Amino acid sequence: MKKVYFILGALLIGGLIWYLFIYRFDYLVTFNAKANSGTINQTIKLWNSKVEGGEITSYEDLQHLTQTIQFNDSTHIYDWRITSLNDSTSKIKVFAKDSANSLLNKIKVPFSDTDFEKRTRKMLLDFNEKLQEHIDNIKIEVIGVEEVDSIFCAYLEVKSSQFGKAGAMMKNFPLLDPFLINNGAKLNGLPIIEITKWNTVKDSIEFNFCYPVIRSDSLPVHPELKYKTINVKKAIKAVYNGNYITSDRAWYALMNYAEKNNLEVTGHALEFFYNNPNMGGDELKWKAEIFMPLKE
Repeated sequence: MKKVYFILGALLIGGLIWYLFIYRFDYLVTFNAKANSGTINQTIKLWNSKVEGGEITSYEDLQHLTQTIQFNDSTHIYDWRITSLNDSTSKIKVFAKDSANSLLNKIKVPFSDTDFEKRTRKMLLDFNEKLQEHIDNIKIEVIGVEEVDSIFCAYLEVKSSQFGKAGAMMKNFPLLDPFLINNGAKLNGLPIIEITKWNTVKDSIEFNFCYPVIRSDSLPVHPELKYKTINVKKAIKAVYNGNYITSDRAWYALMNYAEKNNLEVTGHALEFFYNNPNMGGDELKWKAEIFMPLKE
């Protein structure tokens, strides 16, 4: 029996040492969300930009990033980890730590509801409300693989952040629709963006903002305006409803679909926009068809 008590005591002491001095975090919050990891990741970053003292300090991938929030003389660290439960639901774990009072928090947390726990819950409840609000205002339906017709278009080369995509389109709109029409070009379809580069760590993109036109020998000339044919044979299609600022949420859904169905994709989406945001209206009725081309 002495040997058993000795082993149990050693395990207890070892566990306490690990918890108090080795385990990196003080408190764990877990909740589920009906969204893919990309949507959650982007919402964390947008929420962080509006949190006073918030900063994303480490980014490993869509499922794992680290955030710090400065509260007066204390720095709170949130380690976000996202795992997919199924096609529509993800589990979010947030490992939280107060860098200035970590040891004291570890001692208090099992026995009382500390100010650190209360503040962490308050912050994450606020995030969850913002996430749920975002989820309620978008709809994504992945259709599957379809063939895409070739498109001849006038286009501008644009660089922006993912979140700034719609704003960059509006900024460059006058050089497409009005300029083309006023100079004799005949439009031949929906406005399109063709992603050419996507940095998923920095959330930066480069894209061609395109207007399909009928090919002719007298197309308008402008130093920034170019013409090309977009050739995509097959792609995975999704229908997105919501504000076009966040239509990139469909990219992640298409990437998830490709991974689960063992399809190789380029990672460079095509978006076809059916509505003019300047006309306003219910954003859930705005429609975009979004394609993720398959690698040939």
